[in-house]
Amino acid sequence: MRRSRYASLAWSCLLIGPSLGGPARAAAQTLPYPAARRGDVVDDYHGTKVPDPYRWLEDPDAPETRTWIDAENRLTETYLAAIPARSRIRDRLTALWNYPKYGAPFHKVDRYFFFKNDGLQNQAVLYQQPSLTADPAPLLDPNLLAADGTVALSTLAVSDDARLLAYGTSASGSDWEEFRVRDVTTGRDLADHLRWIKFSGASWTKDGVGFFYSRYPEPGDKALTDVNRFQRVYYHRVGTDQATDVLVYERPDQPDWGMNAEVTDDGRYAVLTVWLGTDRRNRVYYLDLGDAGHPQVSGTVVRLLDDFDASYSFVGNDGPVFYLMTDLAAPRKRVIAIDTRHPERAGWRELIAQGGDVLESVGIVHDTFVASYLHDAHSVLRLVALDGRFLKDVELPTLGTVSAVTGERKDAEMFYVFTSFLYPSTVFRYDFTTARTSVFKAPEIAFDPSSYETEQVFYRSKDGTRVPMFLTHKKGLVRDGSHPTYLYGYGGFNISLTPSFSVAVLVWLEWGGIYAVPNLRGGGEYGEEWHQAGMHEKKQNVFDDFLAAAQYLIDERYTAPRLLAIGGGSNGGLLVGAALTQRPELFGAALPAVGVMDMLRFHKFTIGWAWVTEYGSADSAAQFPYLLRYSPLHNIRPGTSYPATLITTADHDDRVVPGHSFKFAAALQAAQAGPQPVLIEIETKAGHGAGKPTSKVIAEQADRFAFLARALQLTVP
Repeated sequence: MRRSRYASLAWSCLLIGPSLGGPARAAAQTLPYPAARRGDVVDDYHGTKVPDPYRWLEDPDAPETRTWIDAENRLTETYLAAIPARSRIRDRLTALWNYPKYGAPFHKVDRYFFFKNDGLQNQAVLYQQPSLTADPAPLLDPNLLAADGTVALSTLAVSDDARLLAYGTSASGSDWEEFRVRDVTTGRDLADHLRWIKFSGASWTKDGVGFFYSRYPEPGDKALTDVNRFQRVYYHRVGTDQATDVLVYERPDQPDWGMNAEVTDDGRYAVLTVWLGTDRRNRVYYLDLGDAGHPQVSGTVVRLLDDFDASYSFVGNDGPVFYLMTDLAAPRKRVIAIDTRHPERAGWRELIAQGGDVLESVGIVHDTFVASYLHDAHSVLRLVALDGRFLKDVELPTLGTVSAVTGERKDAEMFYVFTSFLYPSTVFRYDFTTARTSVFKAPEIAFDPSSYETEQVFYRSKDGTRVPMFLTHKKGLVRDGSHPTYLYGYGGFNISLTPSFSVAVLVWLEWGGIYAVPNLRGGGEYGEEWHQAGMHEKKQNVFDDFLAAAQYLIDERYTAPRLLAIGGGSNGGLLVGAALTQRPELFGAALPAVGVMDMLRFHKFTIGWAWVTEYGSADSAAQFPYLLRYSPLHNIRPGTSYPATLITTADHDDRVVPGHSFKFAAALQAAQAGPQPVLIEIETKAGHGAGKPTSKVIAEQADRFAFLARALQLTVP
């Protein structure tokens, strides 16, 4: 099964999870915030003067910034260390986290491969085994690459003969990757070492001689902040130096285009997906490799779909006939067939028509389309014949999410991972010959979910739009406004928030909390129309949906403002920043993580330019006004009483650079008129969240819980 091209870009915000806390009482006096110099920088946006007094904080390595970071971290640590329940919270999280976790196996020739984390390992280990019942052996253990677990596996591709493994690693949470090649039999790395790679997979040619990948030009001395442009597709032959890699495709006339290549199952074609930023629309090109046994990797690239009019995801092929999932004339997506010998639109065939539910992904296993749909933000797994005939729906355990599907075209089995708020990620095996499903790996966790339940409610947003929300809590909950509630959201980039399991949620539930996840506009839960309703000048709809969710929880007496905490990361951090600046009185606490807080300058750093297709740009006279209206940094009002706020970021975040959070924290601290604390926790040797070691995740969760405990005046058992 193939995943969306955006899987490698990983635009989605990390799911920070809920937070809760412990002991005593809220802060009663203003904290001694570190001094933050106010500069005299003023920008002119189309005739509007906008001050940026903390511009100096955008340079994370400047001595003045480092002094400020150290002072802020000392203040935050002092505050958190004074909360007696902090250690108990960490101990409980650690105890619940300590259970084996498995990924879905995938099969190559005579071997199976899968990931497993024994419980508290910082990174999951890749194993191999000759059969499903044989003893597995470790093939790649990322924990051995760094003692503190800050080197993570980011990309994985096994050659078709299962002889070689191409893998990528990222250090300290950076988006930058380094690729290496490992001999599967010996478990030893070869000499190959590729650098300056971001947002790229690796795809082997069928002869196992080499693989396609994408990379950027080598950056200057500010690799963590410099803008990334001019991505190119290369072919690397195993055993050769990266400098000799074959340039397959580039577009020097289009510096903002991103591109990746994948080899078709039959080895005949390399299919290039070409995109612009995070725009859902893309182009599809291909390179005819000729004989799969002796592929020609430097031929002419054919521009099959070059109109940039819709999203097209390659699913598979039968010779020259390509199968693609698209939203062309289908905002909830469909599957079409294009004969590359006669690519005119009049000859396109529709195989799977658009339905009432959103088609999220499609792959081919056992010569069958395996289609994953979303129905009101939860999964439906459907089998469809290659001619488009419906075969069956695969029965799922409960309302939840199919988070992964593995299997190849000729396999007689597939594996899928199912999860929900109260259902730990479980690996199932489906046998196509018997049409039967069985549990392959089920975790054992020291938590009884039978006392809890998840319900889905629907509420009305400001403009009357009907919005769904998942609520997870103890059974028999009395709606009397007394329950601490954690409201978590995202709302952007066509990302869907579907039911998923989190140890942190369990701790919140144990303390009588409610975990609320609304499916805001801007996401993908109801297709492209739902997404577009939260983009550009309509971004305020996302914030209105979130604020309406909070108001619903209060009006329906699930909770009260003093007990309501909000959280989100990345684009979700922007959401929290906008919510707390627009309606500070509605919340008891806020946890914005790695947020996009400066909507006027986000596009000037690393890959931030790619989000212009989602947000717009202050460089546009037409788009600047609406960005200024909601930009969290620019809507902080001095003399306002803001809720208790713990901002989190990382010094190695090269996606949403930490300057966003630095400037927001300095401005919010200066503006705070109430007694509630405004703190920032700046993680070192960490990035945007992907690949973060387990020890850091637990420590961060414990700190958030402790902070909320004090802010919401909760009692920790």
